[in-house]
Parts: sequence; C-alpha cells; structure tokens
Amino acid sequence: MSVLLWVIVPYVTLAIFIVGHYWRYRYDQFGWTTRSSQLYEDRLLRWGSPLFHFGILFVFVGHVMGLVVPKAWTDALGVSEGLYHFLALSVGAVAGFSTLVGLALLIYRRRTVGPVFSATTKMDKAMYLMLALVILLGMWNTVAGSVPNLSGDYNYRTGVSEWWRSVFYFNPKPELMAAAPIGFQLHALVAMGLFALWPFTRLVHVFSAPVFYLWRPYVVYRSRSDRLGSRAAPPGWDRMETPRR
Repeated sequence: MSVLLWVIVPYVTLAIFIVGHYWRYRYDQFGWTTRSSQLYEDRLLRWGSPLFHFGILFVFVGHVMGLVVPKAWTDALGVSEGLYHFLALSVGAVAGFSTLVGLALLIYRRRTVGPVFSATTKMDKAMYLMLALVILLGMWNTVAGSVPNLSGDYNYRTGVSEWWRSVFYFNPKPELMAAAPIGFQLHALVAMGLFALWPFTRLVHVFSAPVFYLWRPYVVYRSRSDRLGSRAAPPGWDRMETPRR
C-alpha cells in the first residue's frame, strides 16, 4: 500500500500533469483562459481575488522553502530550527488565512451572483472543493506541527520533504511518508488529486505569462483626419435628391 500511495500515485499524477497540459495547449488553446467573470460582478471580486492570489503566492514560496530547500542548507546559513519554525508558523498562518478568506469570498460570489453561478462548470466546482481541502489540511499541519501534543514532535523537513525530493530524484522513499502523521498524508494525497485535475480546469492560466509582450511590435494609434480619402461627418442629414419619374 505504501508503494502504491507514495511511489505509483505520485508518478501517475506527474504524468497526468505534464501530458495534460501539453494536450490542453495543443488542442484547446481557446479554452486556455481564466474564464473571467469580472463583467458580472466586481465588488466581491475586488476583495477576494487579491487575498487569494497574493496568499497563494506566499503559500507557494513557503512550500518551496519547506520542500525544495534541504535542512542542511538553512543550517549552513545559520538559520536555527526555532527561527525557521517561527517564520513558517507566522508567515504560513497569515498566508494560509488570507488564501482561505479569499477563496471563501470567491466561492460565495460564485454561488450568490446569478450570472457568475450560471457560468460555473462542474470542473470549477471540483477545483474549488479540492483547493479548499488542500488549504484547510495545510493550515492544520502548520498549526499542528508547532504543537508537540498534536504532531508528536514530528519534523516534516526530515520526513515529508525528503520523500518529496526523492520522487524527483527517481529514488523514491515511501517509508518516509508511511511514517508521517495522517494530516500530512491526507494533505499530500489531496494535493496530488488537485495536480491531476489541474490541466483540465481554469488553473492552467497560472502558466500563462505575457512574455511575448516584451518584444511584440508597438500598437500605433492614429487620429482621424481628412487624409486618405476620408472626410469629416457633416453636422446634419445629407441632402437626398428627389428621384425623377
């Protein structure tokens, strides 16, 4: 079971994530969009969207620090274990709370605003559900990891993080995740479900950056004039001649 959950499932998820994005871009470029609903309602969107996007950005940075950067690197930089966990708890809690509040506002807006709800697809609903579960489980692990009575003094940097890196080193160590608390296991499984769903939802817009705008030709605007055969519009109706019989 540990091999199935922590070796096979991660690689299947990674394959779906990569191949799914290629297929989506290759055959559904017109659907590669956020499906913006700003025209329908912008009051709740003005608050919910920045809270969610900036919050999820800091959550992503925190995961990079926790999963990608080994403990030996931060130790070499002189970052103590206490300082690291304090930053992880304080910044992670604020980022997670902002993301959760922003997501709640976006879901409330999508459910209560008629035109926005009508434009909501089944994949949107599945995406919001998975996002909410991932965020809630992540916040629980952040808080529980700082309370010894809840986490059992578990250090995810020597467990979950090493398992995550071992998957990308193609030398998976499923025993590390098998020994992790149930909260971390659920968080990892739901996150893998979200990544498998990712290519088929509006989340693909994360990989849409206006890079080509840096070297595209300038858009030239010209004022209307009488040149090139154009003429100014007369102030009234044009006179029409009475047809002869």
